[in-house]
Amino acid sequence: MAKRCAITGKGVLSGNNVSHANNKTRRRFLPNLQEASFMSDSLGRMVRLRLSTRGIRTIEFHGGIDAYLLKAKTARLAPEIVKLKKVIKKRTIAVAAAATA
Repeated sequence: MAKRCAITGKGVLSGNNVSHANNKTRRRFLPNLQEASFMSDSLGRMVRLRLSTRGIRTIEFHGGIDAYLLKAKTARLAPEIVKLKKVIKKRTIAVAAAATA
């Protein structure tokens, strides 16, 4: 499983450990990834994603996974999230059409 956030695209950074004697050794800075579940209103089920804490806050700020994905640009999202966005968009359109008919 990749150490990359599916929403924000945050990934592993590299840098140096610097000792008191100013010795430098390479190290990795890992993103704070969490397994999060969001309720999708259009799908009627929970959606589990591996996101950074910033990505979780972004989704909550926008009012849920459905609202965020419908507004988000596809170019910034991971491929698995793009598939989820298409399914949610299709279901949202179908529900809206059924409501007006």
